[in-house]
Amino acid sequence: MKPVPHTTSLRRAPVQRRSAERLTRILDACADLLDEVGYDALSTRAVAVRAGVPIGSVYRFFGNKRAMADALAQRNLERYTERVTERLKEAGSDGGTSRSSGAESGGGWRAAVDAVLDEYIAMKRTAPGFSLVDFGNQIPVGSGHAEPNHRVADRLTDLLSGYLSREPDEDLRRTFLVAVETADSLVHLAFRVAPEGDEKVIEETREMLRAYLARVLD
Repeated sequence: MKPVPHTTSLRRAPVQRRSAERLTRILDACADLLDEVGYDALSTRAVAVRAGVPIGSVYRFFGNKRAMADALAQRNLERYTERVTERLKEAGSDGGTSRSSGAESGGGWRAAVDAVLDEYIAMKRTAPGFSLVDFGNQIPVGSGHAEPNHRVADRLTDLLSGYLSREPDEDLRRTFLVAVETADSLVHLAFRVAPEGDEKVIEETREMLRAYLARVLD
């Protein structure tokens, strides 16, 4: 199972700091407007107005609003990876918390799974535009291709294999892909049940992930 290659929807990558800051404003505006008006009513002109940039600046980076949404999803994945990485660093330096797979105190791989799930839930609750684009453009809602979850699973496999001192082989990649697909479906269910995510469904998701992963990681 080969990792899914990272793709970019940018027409042109920013080189100068000013250009990078402008791109950030454009994506921030896109995220805010997705929450406010939805994808159908989103337009490149509205994004340009909200970002305070000329419309030409938007087209410098993106050919259309779909490409903007794709870039926002890619940025979400980068930020998610950073958040999980920071959580793992904290867990690794937490006063001797064991990294061994058999740790029953909540350390080791269980702490890593908690970090992965908790940061995903946090972004679902707080990141603008996340409910629509997530880590891969899901517009229209529910039409997402399998690739985004493959990309997330590959990123987590590479990240967690080092933390857990495991070889990121095909079997581990398959295990994490199944875990990501399962968690994605159940977290979406939690947010359909309650706007902020039903806590009972989330805890059931956590227990299911731990039970499934224990057969490989314990």
